[in-house]
Amino acid sequence: MTNSEFSASKKRQKTSKRTKTASAPKAPTLLVGIDLGTSRTAIASSNGHRLGVSTYVGKPKDEVSEKLFGKRLLFGDEALYNRMSLDLLRPLKDGVIQTASGTANEHVDAVQALLAHVVSLVSPLDNDVVYGVIGMPARASISNKKLLIDAVRDVFDAVMVVSEPFAVAYGLDILTDALIIDIGAGTMDLCRMHGSFPTEDDQATVSKAGDFIDQTLSDLIRQRYPRAQFTLNMIKAIKELHGYVSDKEERIEVEFTVEGRPRMFDITAELKRACLGIVSDLTKAIYRLVGSFDPEFQKRLRDNVVVCGGGSQMTGLRMLIEKALDELGGGRARIVDEPVYAGANGALKIANDMPDSFWEHLRD
Repeated sequence: MTNSEFSASKKRQKTSKRTKTASAPKAPTLLVGIDLGTSRTAIASSNGHRLGVSTYVGKPKDEVSEKLFGKRLLFGDEALYNRMSLDLLRPLKDGVIQTASGTANEHVDAVQALLAHVVSLVSPLDNDVVYGVIGMPARASISNKKLLIDAVRDVFDAVMVVSEPFAVAYGLDILTDALIIDIGAGTMDLCRMHGSFPTEDDQATVSKAGDFIDQTLSDLIRQRYPRAQFTLNMIKAIKELHGYVSDKEERIEVEFTVEGRPRMFDITAELKRACLGIVSDLTKAIYRLVGSFDPEFQKRLRDNVVVCGGGSQMTGLRMLIEKALDELGGGRARIVDEPVYAGANGALKIANDMPDSFWEHLRD
């Protein structure tokens, strides 16, 4: 997907709300909070909308597919469903915009097009000034943040970039004595809260997360059943439905094809092994953040571990984390009620609460 193609489609996507005049309002009239995830992006807005889309952007491959769809770009599940007819991009890797092999500009443009699409779905008015808070991995580098800000210059009038677990904590009013764990597709992000903005030392990012589980599970199944036919997207759906790290004994059987003929396959052991693959790194990150905290407050931190993100839904995860905390003297963990929207909800709350001086203004 070329830069010119993305640029052309971005121009077509712009509406009159993006054309500012001298009489445009100075204060924000629409606030949005966005959890920009490797696999899924969620948005919550001050006008009451809330929704999520898969983080995919697709461009029709040729004149035939463009005629079929009647548009230059497709997004989210629509792009994923029609991927045989598209050049499909997944612009984020490990929670940040991909920069490998000189593709940074292409992926920046894809993120910009995706965010413009997502914002359009929350029904901004023609004269709205849009302020957005975006969550990204806890330890994202300065260059990663700059790429993201560059990607939203034509989408927002002002932006603020925060760590994803901090956004979750803020949205839940857990501002002190807590350890937040956000398990996404690209990364696991941890943040300890102590009543003020977290510093770099209060946060950790682990690169093994949902994507790692998917690839590991795919490899294990292929080793055991070399004739089975499946895609990584099918494996992801299986993990999201059946993923577990508990000691449950029920068998997990799924349907794949062999040379086009459906067959059932027992993947119980492979699924558990793949899901457990992220546990060691998660445990080490928990130990480091708890162990380096003020010793007078470590127990409070251990007793208030909050887990969110898509990976939080694995059966048995809460108990497994509490078992790991036993090595530190015990603790309690809980899973958030809305793992998909916790980050976007928190980002919107930050947008509502932060003064103008906290924002990076992108327009004159």
